[in-house]
Amino acid sequence: MTMIKTSGRLEGIGEYYFSKKLREIDELNKAGKNIISLGIGSPDLPPHPDVIKVLQDESSKPSVHAYQSYKGSPVLRKAISDWYNIWYGVTLDPESEVLPLIGSKEGIMHICMTYLDAGDEVLVPNPGYPTYRSAVALAGGKAVSYELTEANSWEPDFNAIEKNDLTRVKLMWINYPQMPTGKLPSGELFQKIVDFGIKHSILICHDNPYSFILNDKPASIMHTTGAMQTAIELNSLSKSQNMAGWRVGMLVGSAERINEVMRFKSNMDSGMFLPVQLAAAKALSLGKDWYESLNKIYQQRREKVFALLALLGCDYDKAQAGMFVWAKVPAAEESGYTLSDKVLYQAQVFITPGGIFGSAGEGYVRVSLCCKEENIDTAMERIKKSL
Repeated sequence: MTMIKTSGRLEGIGEYYFSKKLREIDELNKAGKNIISLGIGSPDLPPHPDVIKVLQDESSKPSVHAYQSYKGSPVLRKAISDWYNIWYGVTLDPESEVLPLIGSKEGIMHICMTYLDAGDEVLVPNPGYPTYRSAVALAGGKAVSYELTEANSWEPDFNAIEKNDLTRVKLMWINYPQMPTGKLPSGELFQKIVDFGIKHSILICHDNPYSFILNDKPASIMHTTGAMQTAIELNSLSKSQNMAGWRVGMLVGSAERINEVMRFKSNMDSGMFLPVQLAAAKALSLGKDWYESLNKIYQQRREKVFALLALLGCDYDKAQAGMFVWAKVPAAEESGYTLSDKVLYQAQVFITPGGIFGSAGEGYVRVSLCCKEENIDTAMERIKKSL
């Protein structure tokens, strides 16, 4: 076979951890192991029935199957603007300050490709979502870690960050409620971050998909004084609306920032299927009852996950938000990797090692709440018998 060399930009970019691990779990299942996966945060619950009905009704119309606007449907942009106003207290112009995305994960790549040249630096959290680091590398930039610690409530230590040379730093990725730790932002955190961005001319990129999950006070950095000068925010319907597979996200920020990202995005796709956009608009119009019913389920699951982690001797903070529980492994355990492997191979239960989110996560594990209660019960029984 002809040898074709891959591009240099792929050097150091490995396959996504969950992509590899799920293949391994699939092989174990084929061998009859019946693995219970408590790893990935992929919602197992459906969207609201009204959302599905809109998709069904709109898809049957003959006029909706053409290419759509690169900027997204005006109906969806207006729904996003209204949603931000109602839940976050943020006023956005739907014409110029909102950009629908085919999932917020693509937005991470769009932002990096829009702003980074070779050698530009980006501040990324450790622990943090691995895609931040890989997107920076693929865009030709250099990821510079800032460490988050339990002792500092999983918030940036700005004094430590400012001891470094920041002249080449163009972007800073942040994420609150923080993933993987579930840490909610303190009252003054967003203002500190915005002030830092303005001071150093750094574009703050806030990734905000978890703000409604087990959290009764959703917050947006765009509500912060000065945010429009220095910040943009990604958001998503994957978690709060149970629409992960639908791939609907959004970017909000100043008109200047939206137009800049549009220059890149418009060369990458040809718009989103209109019925999906109209169904997403319906999802964003759902009221408080929807979020309360969703969180009731997650609360019940979280209590069982707390019990599972107690069986493993892990320590955890009960004030976490989001659809995971982050926990410190027992002192006798070498790392989150060793505990994860032990639970997988001895109890046939998969939990995520914290080290995949960065070196600062190596002493931790993360457990997903996207699993039915009876499966969590079964997982606990297996752990009791085998560990």
